[in-house]
Amino acid sequence: MQVILLERVAKLGQMGDVVDVRPGYARNFLLPQGKALTASQANVAAFEERKAQLEARNLETKKEAEDLGAKLDGQQFVVIRSASDAGSLYGSVTPRDAAEAATAAGFSLDRKQVSLINPIKELGLHQLAVRLHPEVEVKIVMNVARSPEEAELQASGKSIQELAAEEDAAADFEIAELFDEIGSAADEDADDASGAN
Repeated sequence: MQVILLERVAKLGQMGDVVDVRPGYARNFLLPQGKALTASQANVAAFEERKAQLEARNLETKKEAEDLGAKLDGQQFVVIRSASDAGSLYGSVTPRDAAEAATAAGFSLDRKQVSLINPIKELGLHQLAVRLHPEVEVKIVMNVARSPEEAELQASGKSIQELAAEEDAAADFEIAELFDEIGSAADEDADDASGAN
């Protein structure tokens, strides 16, 4: 099926391009979203008449997206989730969670604008791509933690595994000190017992 694009569509073409697409893609996505028109002679003629308006609107929305992108690029958002001691989440963080966290921080994002680079199934800092406009994409960071305190530690550069290792080392040190104290107390008891004989 041939359609004429009303805006730039990733991996398909620029505004004004007449492209061949599968009928289902056109019917279910491009046409309902207003991203394309069927490439009939009437629609091509109508597009040519509206081309200047569409280009002006595209420049306006691109400028707005660039302004928002300048503020949003590199921002870090905290998401609190339950996880195992090893740092594996009991579920995952989705684009909807990222959009909600950004919206709560004052940015207007839709889940469809957020794309995961990799699935988020562990605690830590994760980078996500946000497509604000077909020609404007920025990166944000999701700080996935079990508590706000843990999120602050992760933001400072420590991973959950490092924190767990430090806690284990501290616990091992306390146990070793406890055994040293018990051992020295036993030695003193033995010295007292042998001195009494």
